Amino acid sequence: MEPCLSRFASSMDSDHEAEGFQTLGTFVLNTAADEDAADLSILIQSIATSCKYIANCVRKVGLAKPQLAGKAGNTNVQGEAQEKLDVIAHEVFVKFLDQSRRCTVLVSEEKEEIIRCQPSPNGRYVCVFDPLDGSSNIVCAVSIGSIFGIYRAAERGVHRDGDTLQPGRDMVAAGYCMYGSSCNFVLTVGGQVNGFTLDSSLGEFVLTHPNITVPPSGSIYSINEGNSPWWELGMAKYVEHVKRKEAPHSSRYIGSMVADVHRTLLYGGTFSYPADARHAAGKLRLLYECYPMAFVMEAAGGRASDGARRILDIQPEHIHQRAPIHMGSVQDVKEIERFLKEHNK
Repeated sequence: MEPCLSRFASSMDSDHEAEGFQTLGTFVLNTAADEDAADLSILIQSIATSCKYIANCVRKVGLAKPQLAGKAGNTNVQGEAQEKLDVIAHEVFVKFLDQSRRCTVLVSEEKEEIIRCQPSPNGRYVCVFDPLDGSSNIVCAVSIGSIFGIYRAAERGVHRDGDTLQPGRDMVAAGYCMYGSSCNFVLTVGGQVNGFTLDSSLGEFVLTHPNITVPPSGSIYSINEGNSPWWELGMAKYVEHVKRKEAPHSSRYIGSMVADVHRTLLYGGTFSYPADARHAAGKLRLLYECYPMAFVMEAAGGRASDGARRILDIQPEHIHQRAPIHMGSVQDVKEIERFLKEHNK
């Protein structure tokens, strides 16, 4: 074996360096300063277990097509055709969250009604989630993901449907898991944003991206330009502006919110899904897509708005409410807001 290949093989076979090695389980337990934080840690680890299960299913899609790939034959509350893996991911999230005994109620993209968990005196939290974002990309192996946000329940152990309609700023934790070339779990509990990568040999998420900070500006804009005929004037003007800068911005759009936001978080720039003539209220769901991602982006030093207001300050009116969203580097999002204000009537 050539020396360089020998060194490569040796590095692949070696264990993780002990210095600085930290799993997600250790990380969240170290934050448990009191009983409330300990319950939050249990809940987060239940979400992580759900994501490991889903990651395993995603890896097997090409080998188990009849069981995992294709349409489920149903539509969700949004009127979207459900993939088989949408249904599996939803059931997995509900099962593990319910079994944690730390939630009172749940909201899922795949379920029209609020989900009530089994009664438990330890029920302190409300969890909202999109169990599988970007599921139309499953068969072509494009990165997809799960999104979640956690609130405190108004009263311990009591089911209150109204607890699901809290503004995003009241979240105590949020994050997402991306299933791609690697499986990445990104989490904030309101302070730093930390990224973990699944080590399949250990079956553990390992801290690989501590204290993620989004750059103040970037050179990438991410938006579905196929919708440009229906954009408002301000959005069209902004995109034309960044294309014609002295250093033009590059366009990158995957069509999976988790993947697009993950890139924006690491590299800077913007992710936008604006309102347009066909979707006057926006397309993405406020509660379990916009809020959690905005919470993560702000915790990393970025900005998130609907073009005029801070996303996290919007008071939700119903659990499947939609909203336009622009998030990413502070300077770039502010520039979008300026164009929208100047050119939209």
